Amino acid sequence: MALKGLDAWYAFMKSHDAAALWDLLHPDAVFESPVVHTPQAGRDIVFKYLKGAEKVLGGPGFTYVGEWRSDHGAVLEFENVIDGIKINGVDIITFADDGRISHFKVMVRPLKAINLLHRLMGEQLARQ
Repeated sequence: MALKGLDAWYAFMKSHDAAALWDLLHPDAVFESPVVHTPQAGRDIVFKYLKGAEKVLGGPGFTYVGEWRSDHGAVLEFENVIDGIKINGVDIITFADDGRISHFKVMVRPLKAINLLHRLMGEQLARQ
């Protein structure tokens, strides 16, 4: 099964094109972070979190190591090493009927990785 939104997500992760990410997000998109208690709703805030995460996590060592698809979404397992800490996590992405991202949830392990990402994402979001 083809998910055009998933293809667009992979293209964004290669290009780092902010305009492409913006276009990929549904206006009512929701983002769930491993460190923020409440879901973040709306394209503006979801864009800010995903662009920040791409800058923090999406460097040269970032790689997707697994993919599981459903009719309207995918779970993408990723890995990276930052500051000597191996980060393992999943992006759980749901796509609206028009192919845009409607829901994006990130889960990360181990605890040292969560703590590191919490600090780095806080710094990144403060700069945006």
